[in-house]
Amino acid sequence: MTDRSRKPGLFGQKHSSRDYTKAECWGKNQFNSSFPASLVAYMFSKGIKPIYIKTTVDNHIKHDYIDGKELLGIDPLSDDAFYNYEAGYVPYEKFYQGEREKIDLVMLHNKTNEILCGLEVKLTALPDNTTKSAEESLWGTEIVMRPPTICFLACSICANYESPQKKEKLRKMLRCVPQINHWEEIDEVLPHYTQILSSILAVSSDMSKKQKPLIIQPIWKTEGNKMRLKDDCLDVFVWSNLSIIQMCCTESPENIRHINRFHRTIIWLYKMLLDYVTYDTFDYKRIIRLQSYNLANDKAFALPGTKSQQFLRTEEVVKPRVSKYEIKNIILGGGQDLLSPERRFDAVIVNSPDLFE
Repeated sequence: MTDRSRKPGLFGQKHSSRDYTKAECWGKNQFNSSFPASLVAYMFSKGIKPIYIKTTVDNHIKHDYIDGKELLGIDPLSDDAFYNYEAGYVPYEKFYQGEREKIDLVMLHNKTNEILCGLEVKLTALPDNTTKSAEESLWGTEIVMRPPTICFLACSICANYESPQKKEKLRKMLRCVPQINHWEEIDEVLPHYTQILSSILAVSSDMSKKQKPLIIQPIWKTEGNKMRLKDDCLDVFVWSNLSIIQMCCTESPENIRHINRFHRTIIWLYKMLLDYVTYDTFDYKRIIRLQSYNLANDKAFALPGTKSQQFLRTEEVVKPRVSKYEIKNIILGGGQDLLSPERRFDAVIVNSPDLFE
């Protein structure tokens, strides 16, 4: 039975910017980032390392594992760990102009206020509608990428090329693209897309030994398209900053006839880096606004399960390492009663009271 004598809370989060005794901190947006953080902490307590999706020097995807302490920059269970949600990530703010962008999770040292890491969080269902009829090893999740994530990706690259010498190295890698005077014009940009992509991949290759985590992607697995959790249902994937570039490279760049969202993301990234080496900073919002190429800017792109599965294809997709019966060890003190079932995962938990017996 759930221990009702304890206050509502989440495993491992001794200090947080959210007060889990209040119902508003269990809303759809809050839960989708705070639960994954505690899932990472719980896995750490069990000696289970998240799967780390990273890239090789040849820009191929490789799988590794990353310890929760390495991921968050601190022991997730430590009294010194402070979980700060929807916060500005100060180390990146010098690279872009305009209003501060908030990142999903910033880990701080509770006593010194030292900033330890900044991470985006994407809680995803496995399978999605595009893979629910495939064999289980080919199941994938939909991953929606927001424009601010591309800003953070650009900043993470800029941070690797801060010195004058390194900035010049970055400039040289970007120079293989002829000068484009009107970046907002499709006809001016499209003929040079292959060179733009080549420049970005050259940067990715150069940074392969210095890539760092940027996205935490927990999966929760259901019985196909049914609203029932698999017994083995939870695991965590972590994407490096460079692996996000590979999300946009699932199609051949040859002979493209229009700019889709994946092409546009690569172009955004190139323009942000080009402005950085030219002006020491980039106007992220202006780039997004002017280089829309007749596509809405509500999201950078959405990767369907049919494409994400090639990145997620691991034993952990077939058999996630955390059981649904362990959810009661992560959501504590009757916190499930404060959930608002506005999202599918919330709804599954609310409609599965047996998990807390």
